[in-house]
Amino acid sequence: MEKVIEKAYGKINLSLDVLGRRDNGYHDVSMIMQTVDVYDTISLSKIDGDDIRITANTKELPLDDNNIVYKAIKLIKEEYGIETGVSVHIEKEIPISAGMGGGSADAAATLRGMNRLFNLGLKATKLEELGLRLGADVPFLIRGGISLAEGIGERLTELVPFPECAILIVKPNLGVSTKEVYENFDSLSEVKHPNIGSVVENLGKSQLCDIVKLLGNVLEEVTVTKHRIISEIKQLLLVNGAVFSMMTGSGPTVFGIFESEQEAEKARLVLKKRNEFEMVEVTKCRYGQ
Repeated sequence: MEKVIEKAYGKINLSLDVLGRRDNGYHDVSMIMQTVDVYDTISLSKIDGDDIRITANTKELPLDDNNIVYKAIKLIKEEYGIETGVSVHIEKEIPISAGMGGGSADAAATLRGMNRLFNLGLKATKLEELGLRLGADVPFLIRGGISLAEGIGERLTELVPFPECAILIVKPNLGVSTKEVYENFDSLSEVKHPNIGSVVENLGKSQLCDIVKLLGNVLEEVTVTKHRIISEIKQLLLVNGAVFSMMTGSGPTVFGIFESEQEAEKARLVLKKRNEFEMVEVTKCRYGQ
């Protein structure tokens, strides 16, 4: 095989709780992660020599060893003694610095792609183990679907699928530093924690309208304090038919959950007319790769 193409699906956090900070700076979390049908495309090819060459459809990405895709290719090459050169093109659709795991999704897709390109025969569990060396979200994004993520995000428990719905993703024209959000979270004196156990327990048993009442993100309060636009987007989504809206990850992207694709599409047209958001896209929960 001389070339492979992998889709790198982004994610939203249906719930996110931070339980504490470790001495090494990492945080213990409890999250419900869900992949969505918004994706980057990673194209990997064998080339002469032993170089790693990266191109992309955006100037916002580094094209050297600072890129997580480069690190993923290098990891596989070193781990399995691969001396063949690799060329990779990254076609970005997931917004950058959006809280949707775009970089981690690209790394996950690259690991899957390298496995296929060089016929390594690695099982998903091994790819997840390697992915953890690149980032805490990478193991989940290798797997996809819906999972409870614990520890620093690496302990995964597959969950019953989320009720059928449409999701409208809205990304304002700004980026957020995850590191800064967590640092600001650490300084909070009071935190209202979501009951993630209740969400897990009710999946597969309760209706959409009941489950959404249980969802929450402890980081939202931190990011909203600095970026009021997040609250405005949430309100716009609710006014335009969403049964629920919330920020994903450390932000600034907000998603709205709708009972049907038609309702989500109506809201998309309203928000798109404002011409002030980087992304306004209807999507759905994604299962499998």
